[in-house]
Amino acid sequence: MSEINSSNQSLNNILDKLGINSSKEKFAPKETKDQLGQEDFLKLMTTQLQNQDPFAPVDNADFIAQMAQFSTVTGITSMDQTMKSVSEQLSEMRIASTTQLMGHSVLVPGKFARPDKDGVISGVVDLPDTASNLNIIFENSEGEVLHQDTLGTQKAGLVGFEWKDLPEDIKSSTVPITIRAFTGNVGDTGELSTQVFASVSGTSKTENGVMLEVEDYGMVDPSQVVRFKN
Repeated sequence: MSEINSSNQSLNNILDKLGINSSKEKFAPKETKDQLGQEDFLKLMTTQLQNQDPFAPVDNADFIAQMAQFSTVTGITSMDQTMKSVSEQLSEMRIASTTQLMGHSVLVPGKFARPDKDGVISGVVDLPDTASNLNIIFENSEGEVLHQDTLGTQKAGLVGFEWKDLPEDIKSSTVPITIRAFTGNVGDTGELSTQVFASVSGTSKTENGVMLEVEDYGMVDPSQVVRFKN
């Protein structure tokens, strides 16, 4: 009977060292963990060394392997904290850099444009093929043609356009101008993709990162901006 009590006492001692409740507390509520931390790992290793068989101790290679695992876990944890710190710093730098674009115009995909501070509407057309007679049409919200530029033959690629000397009523209007572009090729009636310069009114930090608030286009990812002007 004494041997059984001694074995139970020894088992309870090991359970206590591991932080596991004894049989007297098995019905008491206990906090559970989803993962083991560094402290738990050290506790397990210490308990293993204290309760190993003196006639068959832990093999040196096994012990070194466990220490290597512990070192790896510690390194990964430290690296994770460092990367989070770097990410926060990069986020702050990105906010600072995008804030500098406020008040400037950025080139964004779209066909709605407003006069800039110099009273000019400008942008580019993306030509997939050569255009025999590239036409840029500027319309109001009712679809009436306000101005038209005929740029003649243009090779495939990005072709710039601009409308200068706008009438005062258009400069002071709160409604954007609609831009439509056509190749002028026989039988080709489809509109071309255009990009226009639009004003940056602010910046916002969202779940997707720092975004530009662009007039008429809402939130725009700074990575999509390939050109800007004062």
